[in-house]
Amino acid sequence: MNVRSQISMVFHLDKCIGCHTCSIACKNIWTDRNGTEYMWWNNVETKPGTGYPTAWEDQNKYNGGWAADGSRLRLKSTSKTQTVFNIFHNPSMPTMDDYYEPWTYDYQHLFNAPEGPDQPTARPISMVTGEPINVESGPNWDDDLSGSPIYAANDPNLAGLSEEEKAQLSAIERLVFFYFPRICNHCLNPACVASCPSGALYKRGEDGIVLLDQTRCRAWRACISACPYKKVFFNWSTGKSEKCILCFPRVETGQAPACFHSCVGRIRYLGVLLYDAGGIERMARLPEEELVEAQRSLVLDPTDPQVIAAARKSGIHDAVIESAQRSPVYKFVKEWKLALPPHVEFRTFPMLFYVPPLAPVMANRGATGVENVSQDLFHDIDTARVPMRFLANLFGAGHEGKVRYTLRKQKAVRWYRRALTVGDVGVDLAERMLREADSNVEEAEAIYRLTSLCTVDDRYVIPPMYREEAIEMMRDPLEHKQGVGFGLLRGPRRGM
Repeated sequence: MNVRSQISMVFHLDKCIGCHTCSIACKNIWTDRNGTEYMWWNNVETKPGTGYPTAWEDQNKYNGGWAADGSRLRLKSTSKTQTVFNIFHNPSMPTMDDYYEPWTYDYQHLFNAPEGPDQPTARPISMVTGEPINVESGPNWDDDLSGSPIYAANDPNLAGLSEEEKAQLSAIERLVFFYFPRICNHCLNPACVASCPSGALYKRGEDGIVLLDQTRCRAWRACISACPYKKVFFNWSTGKSEKCILCFPRVETGQAPACFHSCVGRIRYLGVLLYDAGGIERMARLPEEELVEAQRSLVLDPTDPQVIAAARKSGIHDAVIESAQRSPVYKFVKEWKLALPPHVEFRTFPMLFYVPPLAPVMANRGATGVENVSQDLFHDIDTARVPMRFLANLFGAGHEGKVRYTLRKQKAVRWYRRALTVGDVGVDLAERMLREADSNVEEAEAIYRLTSLCTVDDRYVIPPMYREEAIEMMRDPLEHKQGVGFGLLRGPRRGM
């Protein structure tokens, strides 16, 4: 058992209000330089929708992630023989049109325009060329446009839905959407790291954060094609790749990442998981319908004496093990099984999990009022406005059972709390719903506390990093005791 620790995250989509505060916080801190104008390390998408970059989930177009060929895994986008040829022509590389051409406005014209009969306007100016442009897309261009035939109708997750189900997503009286915030998943099996010919991308051993050494980056850009979530970007000014670093200078000092700290809906949870690194390749080769449980099986019980002994043998500190025992991510992912990985069929085993949203029920208005389509306790799970197949394509590798399980448990907890606080639902009925959803009163109370009454300390259980021990392998820790592992002697630049 090769036990390692991993900083992991959970986003509760039932609480996201789509305010984009997380995106702006990240943008202001990390990507306000030349060459990063189009980069959004954190972005919030509307689902159904094509996202950013456009149709990033369509791996027939981008060839990201891994493919299981018999007894081995291979990268879809590149190989040892393809690497050199991809320099000259990489058909899987996103273009500026797939992202958007960043722009600002000619504000000076508002003040310097000559006197005339018309009110002067601030024309959009490209931040790449400096020339006037016609704005045709943006990082959240399809924000709140779930009914749009341009965006929602082209969502790759609509595959397998019937024409009736697709029609109900765009019908005015049945229109529904939810928000889908995204950052780098800091995967257990990152395709970006495996694809880099220069070895610039690496996964930190002490916490699993995936970082990029820009002094070693040679602009191969294989990482951009290999990442199926398209969370690695190319800086056209410096000629280096860049990506989300999970605000590791903040994490190393016990603070939550900026997007987590600024989240208005308090949807974000951060903790540490212990996992068995020795089983990653074997689990990643399994059939798609088994991948959700395969990834869960990699997560180890931090209270198991055998796991604790193996963790200590691997050099994991007792304080990190204790943090793993209090981790909210472990509760959501392993204990309650409420959180699911996005597109686990890409086989990167993302360490960002999502609690799927509960959608409004489909109902008909009859002579006596609103008539539900069924009297079953969980009828609205399968007849919700967001089809189960859509959520399964997004969170369950097409396996509806995993999504149905988490939605049933969420609904049972909601009804249980309603029985206690509002009283229009019988407690006996609510407890029966809990039993049918594979839950109980104690678990329901714990879920309620962590989702509704949680404090900052409940949401963010950040383990101590012990950076001094990691630094000892490379340099004298006394010379760097005031640092938090961030910073270069000189900024990145083109060339060697």
